[in-house]
Amino acid sequence: MRLKTLICALLLSLALPTAAWTAPVLMVSIDGLRPADVLQAEERGLKVPTLRRLAAEGASATGVRNSLPTLTYPNHVTMITGVWPARHGVVSNTTFDPEGKNQGGWFWYAEDIKVPTLWDAAHAAGKPVANLFWPVATGSRSIDWNVPEYWRARIPEDLKLLRALATPGLIPTLEQASGQGVAAVFSEEPAGDEARAAWAGTLIEAKHPALFTLHLVSLDHTQHDFGPGSPEANRALERIDTALGRLIERARAAEPGLVVAVVSDHGFAPLHTQTNLIGAFAEAGLITLDPKSHKVKAWEAFPWGGASTAIILARPDDAELKARVRAVLDKLAADPALGIERVIGADEIARMGGGPASFWVDFKLGWEAGGDGAGPATRPSARKGMHGYFPDHPELRATFIMVGPGVARGRSLGEIDQRDIAPTVAKALGVAFPSADGKPLF
Repeated sequence: MRLKTLICALLLSLALPTAAWTAPVLMVSIDGLRPADVLQAEERGLKVPTLRRLAAEGASATGVRNSLPTLTYPNHVTMITGVWPARHGVVSNTTFDPEGKNQGGWFWYAEDIKVPTLWDAAHAAGKPVANLFWPVATGSRSIDWNVPEYWRARIPEDLKLLRALATPGLIPTLEQASGQGVAAVFSEEPAGDEARAAWAGTLIEAKHPALFTLHLVSLDHTQHDFGPGSPEANRALERIDTALGRLIERARAAEPGLVVAVVSDHGFAPLHTQTNLIGAFAEAGLITLDPKSHKVKAWEAFPWGGASTAIILARPDDAELKARVRAVLDKLAADPALGIERVIGADEIARMGGGPASFWVDFKLGWEAGGDGAGPATRPSARKGMHGYFPDHPELRATFIMVGPGVARGRSLGEIDQRDIAPTVAKALGVAFPSADGKPLF
């Protein structure tokens, strides 16, 4: 009888929901924000009082162990699903397209996400959802007010496309109420993030969403152009910090019980050299190039990526092809001038949660894959900063800060798993999120 009582009590405790905060959440991604740029801001000469205050008032991680590869789109989807790319399906920024038929298309569409998202969980619980420019949100049926991140040519003609893809009537309303036109928010410069933050404040005041996701991009853009820690990158972050402070002030006035989560997708590393993997694969007979255009005509194995590169085989079960590719990769890795750090196989890729590939090449910090079949083996990179390397490089760790009701003040979380972010936000919202592999941090 006593055992039966204990079992009943245990079953009842498992059936009862855990305590929920049920607070509105503003989740802001500052693309490419390195945790030390907040936690060591004074030593680095950075004036970021908003981010410093948020870390002091809430909980923060010393680093976030992120996804393979450490690229924007896979990591943003991990942050709203709580699973690695191998499960959620967005395994790179761009779709696999060796012959260029998709014309450089990215993973823009929400239907590519194979598991439930925070947007879905909030919507299912009857909580209104808003989004400005969070990746892989185009066409989401769970977002009530949506301006997705989408472009094709990055020219004014794309603004018509963005208006067509956004929630009907939302962009004109935000333009009129905020005084910031759609062309302003489409920019990747700091002024674009300032305009996005102004739109976000306007939308929160007007609609009071329970979950708001916002993507700010100018820090990432500037670090690519000038390098992490450059004066230009520091100025971009300081402008974002100011805009974020204004947004939070407006948001808290509209929603006094607001929880704010500031996240990033990856860190950054300096970049100096491109290694021409396509040329090496063409020389080995694994890729056939058009002799005039140098575009890919046919392929047996193709390198997909940049700072780390997935090697996709046309016939993954072909042992002879796999051996040929392995021999080519071993030869390339043995040449120190090419900057290859290591090569892993399918078992290790699966353990790290990466997408389907037979091999994956990680470059040393400072190198990346690039170039074309007609170019030299290496050449100087036009860009000064890069991410996308394996997530075990400390320089690629991402940022997490959370503040609001239910969050301990001044708490250091140490290093956390990126998959824990989505269930933590779900708990703040007071919604069930059983599909995540991560767990709530509080």
